[in-house]
Amino acid sequence: MIYADANGSLPPLPEVRAHVKKRLDSALWANPTAIHSLGGKLKAGLERCRAMVADTLGADPAHVVWNSGSSEGLSTVIRSVLLPAGKRRVLYRAGIEHAVVAAAFAELVRVWNYEERLIPVDADGLADVAWLERELRALGGDAAMVALMAANNETGVIQPWQRTSELCRASGVPFLCDTTAWIGRLPFHFLNSGLDWAFVPGHKLGALPGSGCLLARSPGDLRPLVWGGGQEEGVRGGTGNYLGAESLAIAVQALPAKLAHAEAHVRWRAELEAALPAGCVVIGQRHLRAPGTTLIGYPGLHGQAVQIELEALDIFVTTSAACSDNEPATSKVLRAMGVHDDLGRSVVRISLPLTATQADYRAIAMALPAVYERLCRIGHC
Repeated sequence: MIYADANGSLPPLPEVRAHVKKRLDSALWANPTAIHSLGGKLKAGLERCRAMVADTLGADPAHVVWNSGSSEGLSTVIRSVLLPAGKRRVLYRAGIEHAVVAAAFAELVRVWNYEERLIPVDADGLADVAWLERELRALGGDAAMVALMAANNETGVIQPWQRTSELCRASGVPFLCDTTAWIGRLPFHFLNSGLDWAFVPGHKLGALPGSGCLLARSPGDLRPLVWGGGQEEGVRGGTGNYLGAESLAIAVQALPAKLAHAEAHVRWRAELEAALPAGCVVIGQRHLRAPGTTLIGYPGLHGQAVQIELEALDIFVTTSAACSDNEPATSKVLRAMGVHDDLGRSVVRISLPLTATQADYRAIAMALPAVYERLCRIGHC
């Protein structure tokens, strides 16, 4: 089997599975906030995991807030910064943002009378930071937030987030940078990033589903999305998911070794894309992309048909982001890029983990031309 949906989710790493199996047989199960010895041991374990995650990601342990993943983290920051609504009412985001940002901003426009302006992107999905700079200069102090992800989860295109961060800081505008598709693919150091928040999804790193954390420079400024008994210094209530935190610490500590192979994945992807038949379109190819991700279309075909054919060969891909993979239409990301339906409906996203091998890339490169030929032969194009 070749699993090529790493941007959607990763199976738990072997070392995570081994740890969980061992832990299930242990006697160390309790509420980490309990005052008895079992609770104390779990609380101490959570703090060790917090320090491990912080050390690998270039943060201070006090910056790490345990949660369920990026969607919760993004929602927490948006709620904390933008509600209740203040005098600043203009929201900026690129049309390529994840659904959680788009949905949250839409709700803010509908209920709280914010105004939303979309940052233009080119045909390969790169945001126009010069346009944003002109907007911020003209708007003065009315910008409430700018949202631009670090790397796009569908195309892999790396966005100008460092420059955007500088612009926002100079303008005094909160900058929301979704790091979900960056962390785990490219080196990241929170304190050196210039970001106020970063988002770490456990299930995309090989930790347990439902694990994750928010990195925040000033956690005390956040308002809880989940109320509870004061856990996480009052920022995130609920009984601590200590098994999830343990799995996340293990997965994050495995990142440096995996990132050492990133350059090889860029070469292997180039070989795969060079082997594609005439008529194929690689979206985002003109720009730098996160290793392992390629979005390929064959105009006239249907991406779900390609996906089904590949699955019959034990190769698992998706047609877009997992949150919209069941929609038989051009994704919102591609529509924002101006991609026509003839191409947009045909795409498949190949996102191989950094543990994949050159043989995996070559197997996909061999399979795709045969799949396209078969579908065209039976009248799909």
